[in-house]
Amino acid sequence: MYKTILLAYDGSEHARKAARLAGDEARTHGATVVVVYAYDAVPEWLGEPLFEEALSRRLVHAESIVDEARALVGEVASLEIEVLEGPPAETILRVAEVRQADLIVMGTRGLSGLAGMLLGSQSQKVVALSKCPVLLVK
Repeated sequence: MYKTILLAYDGSEHARKAARLAGDEARTHGATVVVVYAYDAVPEWLGEPLFEEALSRRLVHAESIVDEARALVGEVASLEIEVLEGPPAETILRVAEVRQADLIVMGTRGLSGLAGMLLGSQSQKVVALSKCPVLLVK
């Protein structure tokens, strides 16, 4: 049923649960898992050498995050990694479209009610705008 499962991963407890579930689904369907980690842009006003140092630290942190995701997903037919700069929801949706994902799996912190309406959440944005099914994991 699923050929490509996109896992949005940020290292949170809900994302860890989502990673395990994405791995299970991928093994069940023989699907590829695409792990997406989006990080905030480094402000250009930092200037050199602070800009390069901040960017380097973000990339080192990103590598540890995707290593954790890789371990939690486990053995699957194929696992690919996308580490991208940008707002999480928009980045997830862009990768899902480019990779023609059949399913997006992501954690949610359960933001709801008035706080959710005022602040919004990345998972709410993805659910609202995704062209494929989204599985939210608490």
